[in-house]
Amino acid sequence: MSLCIEALLKQTAQQLAEAGSDSPQLDAAVLLCHVLDKPRSYLLTWPEKTLDSEQSAAFEAVLRRRLAGEPVAYIVGEREFWSLPLKVAPHTLIPRPDTERLVELALDKIPAQPCSVLDLGTGTGAIALAIASERPDISVTGIDLRPEAAQLAEENSRNLHITNTRFTAGSWYSPLTADDSFAVIVSNPPYIDKTDPHLDQGDVRFEPKTALVAEEHGLADIRVISEQGRRYLQQGGWLLMEHGFEQGEAVRNILLELGYSQVSTAQDYAGLDRVTMGCWQG
Repeated sequence: MSLCIEALLKQTAQQLAEAGSDSPQLDAAVLLCHVLDKPRSYLLTWPEKTLDSEQSAAFEAVLRRRLAGEPVAYIVGEREFWSLPLKVAPHTLIPRPDTERLVELALDKIPAQPCSVLDLGTGTGAIALAIASERPDISVTGIDLRPEAAQLAEENSRNLHITNTRFTAGSWYSPLTADDSFAVIVSNPPYIDKTDPHLDQGDVRFEPKTALVAEEHGLADIRVISEQGRRYLQQGGWLLMEHGFEQGEAVRNILLELGYSQVSTAQDYAGLDRVTMGCWQG
């Protein structure tokens, strides 16, 4: 006999908690909404409803995937970021709430007048689309090494009807021309050291290592972005990069050595170093 929604959510949350999920109740609700193709409000409104045999089989299938550690976002194919529903895929990182801090800081640095902004390593397009949604008067370019990621970001922009973005594939600044310049450059680049034990834990196990791992103890790509960014930043333009909570001092030193001014590190919502920025005066 099928369980009602209320009992099923309770049982599933317990299973997920025992399997090590950090958010078992939320995971259970998101998976069930996905299978039922209903909003969260449906679960609260109809707690006594039971699943039919087809729905039960589908729910068991997605639950097995989650119990095996697969991220919920990959299972349902979507993750919300900056209140924007974004399609995600295994070839992109899953957008995380901490990265919204980078968006906030970038919006603060973008000039009041129309300008151009660049997002490097755009993935799903989360950062670029969040910025573009807040500033429809500016132009936002997103670049990702993987063509399939750039295509997914473009699909997200169409689905969200955000028209002031463009996405292209290439290694960091390689798709740009000598005439391209930006008021702000943002990036959430790979910054994890290849020996970091967290790479074998939780959702990260399923995410693309090329979007996570960098040489030089996680600083190699940050160094490249900082060095080459000087060619593409307008005078007085800003570079902002997300990084690991222990890398603030190292990233500040990189920017200072390269001649950036007003270098500082901002904390995330947990009070940990998360975004370092610098101004390029040319």
